[in-house]
Amino acid sequence: MSLTIRVSRHGGPEVLEAVDELLPLPAAGEVRLRHTAVGLNFIDTYFRAGVYKAPLPHGLGQEAAGVIEALGEGVTDFAIGQRVAYGTGPLGAYAECRNVAASRLVAIPDTVSDEAAAALMLKGMTAYYLLHLTHRVVRGETLLVHAAAGGVGAALVPWAKHLGARVIGTAGSPDKAALATAAGCDAVILYREQDVATEVRRLTDGRGVDVVYDSVGRDTFAGSLDSLRPRGLFVSYGNASGKAPPFEPVLLADKGSLFFTRPTLAHYTATRAELNAAAQAVFAAIASGIITPQVRQRWPLRDAAAAHRALESRQTTGASVLLP
Repeated sequence: MSLTIRVSRHGGPEVLEAVDELLPLPAAGEVRLRHTAVGLNFIDTYFRAGVYKAPLPHGLGQEAAGVIEALGEGVTDFAIGQRVAYGTGPLGAYAECRNVAASRLVAIPDTVSDEAAAALMLKGMTAYYLLHLTHRVVRGETLLVHAAAGGVGAALVPWAKHLGARVIGTAGSPDKAALATAAGCDAVILYREQDVATEVRRLTDGRGVDVVYDSVGRDTFAGSLDSLRPRGLFVSYGNASGKAPPFEPVLLADKGSLFFTRPTLAHYTATRAELNAAAQAVFAAIASGIITPQVRQRWPLRDAAAAHRALESRQTTGASVLLP
């Protein structure tokens, strides 16, 4: 039997159900994993609430680390007892054990702990594609990173600094601003007290930033647009405050011939080669000290509802994990 967190109806954290499930043998191409740590991400709340759709009932979580307990037919790239991780789903990581397609797994190097792998696979690969693929950051560029003390921000900010960028972050409290500064931000705007676009213009002598990385969505949309230089890039990759509002394309012209994109990790790790490249880049960044795993919150798997409440009330910083 495997303790699993299920969603049978959409709603708040109270809809999360802890159930015991009988796990079948792994099918061809699958392995059975005993999870040692499960990553907690804001996107999990979107599936729970029904913002992102999945057939009910369904599990939650797309990121975890564990040890292989059984191999399905045809699996030759992995071995029983091997430490592995995944960060691109499918849904169902909130579980003690599960069967996963071997094609979505990567081996965890000895230099990376299970907690770090579970906490940074999705967040780290997100930071990787944002900085290297969605836009290739080069030395001398200035970036605005919303939620700079959050899970992705804790990886994105130091990685951007390593690439030679100037980073302006936003944070919701002085404590989070201090964390963002420690991560490498050159300046931090307290968005609840200061107007973000006004501060960005002041900090850039009126020019604006080259790229905005916005994981917040609705609440920061207007300020992000007004923070960009002419022909700057708006990267909207999350909806923490709700979906960004609809807008007419001519708005981008009015604001300076801006570029706008709404990327997602799945489209940057669609092939085995892309997944391996992203994962190895993250592991190399950890090993070299470019990014430092910062697991600041831990909950027992059964307390997933409490973890979601903390996440949605913005009480968390850095990365969080559920422990089976």
